[in-house]
Amino acid sequence: MLHLNYRDPRPIYEQIRAQLQKMILSGAMLPGEKLPSVRDLAAQLAINPNTIQRAYRELESTGYILSIAGKGSFVAETASILTQKQEAAVSRFLSSAEELRELGISDEMLIDLLSKEKEENIHD
Repeated sequence: MLHLNYRDPRPIYEQIRAQLQKMILSGAMLPGEKLPSVRDLAAQLAINPNTIQRAYRELESTGYILSIAGKGSFVAETASILTQKQEAAVSRFLSSAEELRELGISDEMLIDLLSKEKEENIHD
């Protein structure tokens, strides 16, 4: 499920938060799905439970999960978050594409770059 990279400069809680966020946004974890308990996930990853608690706290504060006292943490409905992130990413992409065009990159070169990036992701 989750993989820690001790060479990654990001703190462990940040790696966990980012991986869970990606799983939620990609649909790998569905709304209403129960997350592992803090203690279970900490034991599974062999890390301090406070690290998991911090990741869960950040996910809850940004609307990705809901915590219910005595029951655990669950994936929240994230359709609006996904839509907002998609819109922001498209805006950044269009801005970058415009800047690249101003620097002399043709639309064909942009398409080639996207195609190459897609191929690299398929092979990863």
